[in-house]
Amino acid sequence: MDLTVEGKAYIDGSFQDCCLGITDGKITAIKKILKGDKHITFSHKLILPAGIDIHVHFRDPGMTHKEDFSTGSLAAAFGGVSCYYDMPNTIPQTTDMLSLLDKINSSEKKSFVDFGIYSGISNRNIQNIAKIGEKCSGFKIYLGSTTNSLMLNSKNLRDVFKAANSTNKPILIHAEDDQCLINYKSDERNLTDHLKCRPSECEETAIKKILTSSKTSKNKIHICHLSSFEGLELLKDKQKNISCGVTPHHLLLNIEKNLSPKTWHKVNPPIRTDIDRAALFDGIQNGSIDVLESDHAPHTLDEKNIEFNDAPSGIPGVETLFPMFLYLAKKEKISFGRLISLFCENPAEIVNVPKGKLEIGKDADFIVIDYKDESKVKSEHLHSKCGWSPFEGWPAIFPTHVFVRGEKLIEEHEMLENQGFGRFVDKW
Repeated sequence: MDLTVEGKAYIDGSFQDCCLGITDGKITAIKKILKGDKHITFSHKLILPAGIDIHVHFRDPGMTHKEDFSTGSLAAAFGGVSCYYDMPNTIPQTTDMLSLLDKINSSEKKSFVDFGIYSGISNRNIQNIAKIGEKCSGFKIYLGSTTNSLMLNSKNLRDVFKAANSTNKPILIHAEDDQCLINYKSDERNLTDHLKCRPSECEETAIKKILTSSKTSKNKIHICHLSSFEGLELLKDKQKNISCGVTPHHLLLNIEKNLSPKTWHKVNPPIRTDIDRAALFDGIQNGSIDVLESDHAPHTLDEKNIEFNDAPSGIPGVETLFPMFLYLAKKEKISFGRLISLFCENPAEIVNVPKGKLEIGKDADFIVIDYKDESKVKSEHLHSKCGWSPFEGWPAIFPTHVFVRGEKLIEEHEMLENQGFGRFVDKW
């Protein structure tokens, strides 16, 4: 074995004192005592699977003043994320083979951690889905307008699901119905106006259309950033191939709080009421919600600090998601088991990547945390290019060490590897 790692590790649903044996980047043995070519002991710390963020916007190419694959993946790594999946609403939009391959090549040169790349589905490229599906990590559909939006008319959903059946790739959907959004569109001066312009009715309408159109789909279908009580109710008896995710900002923030600066909290779907927030938090605890996802969508402070109506929607979060929820797990607001299911195991299953568990045969992707090492989220210490966080001052437990494919990427909060270490997961 190349490496053995000893400590209290999360194995089969509980923390156990054991050793992980690692060969060629894979976990090859889990026993009480192991010795490899190199041995590392983590005393008084916890070893957990690294996170998988299946929903980020790293803005590369075309908007790299906000973020790029280098800074975004660096933020992911320091947040305990070993693998991310990037969305297609970039410039140019990732909707054909050329733009897809260009983005993969760029990320291979820049990324610190492993990654996948989604292709967008629009009304114009449905006939190319099978071909693009040979290379992409999955597909993204936007049923409602948002940042640099790709649009799909909901009338085309059945055709999309039929065309994608041969690809075996997941389909992720932004579930806000565009016609509904048009009906409520008006000028916005604050977060309450933004909520009125994007009511839960629009999420409900989109989800109903997805459920009706997807009955013959063979693909995994993932509804992104669920935000409302009503949407959650619709999905409680969803089909087995359908999953749903939720973001930290929809779980932890609500419109009744005095959120400031207001434009920093402008996001699509909008932050809703405390009734919605509480229902979503119950959903992650009881298993009716499957995934935690950051929807990391950075904008610069110059872009955010303007009149509310003109400010772009989007919140950064790839670096803070796991640390904040590790703190909540310590405080028993959520169990470690549920957190690991939501951010490690279930995402790995949806995107079909051999990560997310400390298990023989899986990639040796794991983090080490000091249970007592609580800190506060401080923008000046984060690595995203945008330079701010809506969770400034919130408590968190950041990993001290991060391993990707058995290689020590971060040691005592210091990066050891160079950009380009990350691999495109669908080439394996």
